[in-house]
Amino acid sequence: MELVSALEQLRGRLGGELFPLAIGDAAADRRALRELTGQIDDYLLPRLRDIDAPLLAVVGGSTGAGKSTLVNSLTGADVAEPGVLRPTTLVPTLAVSPDDRDWFLGRHVLPGLSRATGDGGPGALRVVTVPGLGPGLALLDAPDIDSVVTANRTLAAQLLAAADLWLFVTTAARYADEVPWSFLRSARDRSTALAVVLDRVPPEALDAVSADLARLLAANGLGGTQLFTVPEEALPSEKARLPAEAVAPIADWLTGLAADAAERAKVVRQTLAGALDSVAARVPELADAVERQQEGFDALRAIVTASYGSGMAAFDEGMRDGSLLRGEVMARWQDFIGTGDLMRSLESRVGWLRDRIVGFFTGRVPVTQLRDALESGVGALIKGSADGSAERALEGWSAAPGGPGLLDGLGAVEAARLGRASPELPARAEQAVRGWQEFVLDLVRKEGAAKRTTARVASFGVNGAGLLLMLAVFASTGGLTGLEIGVAGGTTVLSQKLLEAIFGDQAVRTLTSQAREDLRQRVRDLLDAESARFTTVLDAAQPPGDTADALRAAALEISSEDL
Repeated sequence: MELVSALEQLRGRLGGELFPLAIGDAAADRRALRELTGQIDDYLLPRLRDIDAPLLAVVGGSTGAGKSTLVNSLTGADVAEPGVLRPTTLVPTLAVSPDDRDWFLGRHVLPGLSRATGDGGPGALRVVTVPGLGPGLALLDAPDIDSVVTANRTLAAQLLAAADLWLFVTTAARYADEVPWSFLRSARDRSTALAVVLDRVPPEALDAVSADLARLLAANGLGGTQLFTVPEEALPSEKARLPAEAVAPIADWLTGLAADAAERAKVVRQTLAGALDSVAARVPELADAVERQQEGFDALRAIVTASYGSGMAAFDEGMRDGSLLRGEVMARWQDFIGTGDLMRSLESRVGWLRDRIVGFFTGRVPVTQLRDALESGVGALIKGSADGSAERALEGWSAAPGGPGLLDGLGAVEAARLGRASPELPARAEQAVRGWQEFVLDLVRKEGAAKRTTARVASFGVNGAGLLLMLAVFASTGGLTGLEIGVAGGTTVLSQKLLEAIFGDQAVRTLTSQAREDLRQRVRDLLDAESARFTTVLDAAQPPGDTADALRAAALEISSEDL
C-alpha cells in the first residue's frame, strides 16, 4: 500500500535526535516530534496495515471523572479499578471480547507497550477478556489527562492518539476546565471520532448543564458531537457499578458500532483521515524547526572556523615578526657572529663572513644545534596558535545559542580539554617541522643541481644552505626591540645575502616563498586536525543536512485522499 510505504519513509526520517541544540523552544519541538512519531507507530501504521481490525475506543478524561466506573458499568465486569485515591488508573486496562483477544495481545496497536493479562506494571498494557463484550470493539481505560503524575499524563495523551474513537468523560463540576478542552480541540483539529460523556450530573441540573456543554462544544468547533449524560448516583461502594439504565444509551451506541461493520469503518476512516491530514500539516512545522537547528550548527561551525583561522593568522604573524629568532635560535646564531658590527661587516667583508659561515656549517660549530633550536621554536609557535584557537572556540560555543547544552552533554572534564591543544599535538608538530626541514633541504638539492650553482652549494653544504633558507623564511623583525632587532635583523639579512650569492636573487625569492608556503600548509593541516575535535562533536549530534527538505517531500506523499 502506497500510504504505508510513504509513512514508513517519513518515519525513518523522523528517527534519531532532530533537536539536539537548545535553540528556540527546543523542548516544544521535541515534544511535537514524540507525539508525531508516537501516533505513526501506535496508530497510523498499525491501522493502515489492517484497516478492518477491531475498533479501539479510548475512555479518557480528567481526574475523578468516573472513567473506570464507566468502563466497568459498560462491560458488566470489574475490569478497571475505581477508587477515591488519585490516580486510580496506574496501568491502562484494555477490555476486549474473546474473539478480539489475540489481535490485541499481538503488538499491532501501541507496540511500545508490553502486554499483560494479570496486574501488569509500568510500561504495560493490561488486556482483560470480557465474555459479555461483543467482537469488533475494545474499550481502553486510560490514565487521567490531568494526573499529578507526569508519566500518567504523557501516557494518557499517547493512548488517546492511538484511538479510533474517543469516549471523553467529564463531570458537571469540571466540564469547563481548560485541560479537557485542550484535548477536545486537538480531537477537532485531527477530525478524531469523538463522543462526550457528561458524568455525575445532578438530576435537577441535567438540562441546564447539558445545554451549556453543548453550547461550549459548538463554540469550539465541535457542534454535533455525540453527547451522553449520566445522572449522579448514590452508589453503595466506590467499586460499585452504575445502574444499567444509567449507561444504557452509551452501551447501545457502542454495541451498534461493534455490530455494524459499515459504521465501524466510517469511524475508523474519519479518524484515520484526520490523523493523516494532521501529519501532513505538522511535518512542515517540524522541518522548520530542523532548519533552525541546522542554522545553530552552522553558527557553531563558523565559530570553530573563525577561531582556527585566527590561529593560522597568529602563526603567520609569528613567522613575520621575528619572534622565532629570539632565545635559543639567536643564541646559536650568535655563537658564530657575535653581537658586534654585523651590518658593517656584511657590507665590507662579505667574503670573510662567507668563510665564517662555511666553517659554521662544515663542523667547527654544530649545525644540528641551530636546526634543533629552529625546530623547537616553530613547534612552540604552532602549539601557541593551537592553544589560542581552542580557547577562542570554547569561549565562542559557551556564548552561542545551543553551545552550552552541547558542552554540558560532553561533561565538564571533556569540555575543558577542548579548550586547549590536544595532547598529541606536540608530537605531530615535531613531525611536521622535521618534514618541512627535509622539504627545504630537497629544494636546496634540486636548485643546487644546476651547473651554475653546484660549486657554490657544495662550498656551504646542503645542510648549511638549507638552514640559511629556513632562516630567510622568518625575514621580518616587527615585535623585537633594542639590540634584538639588530641581531635578528642581521640574522635574516645575512642569510638573505648569502643565499643570493649562492642562488641569485630571483631564485632566493622563489625558494623562500616555496619554503614558507609548505610550512604554512603543514601548520594548516595540524590546525585542521585540532579543529576536528570540535567539528566531530557537531558531526555526532547534527541531523543529516537534507533532513528538512526530505521531511517536506515525505509529507507531500501523505494524504487522506489516498485512503
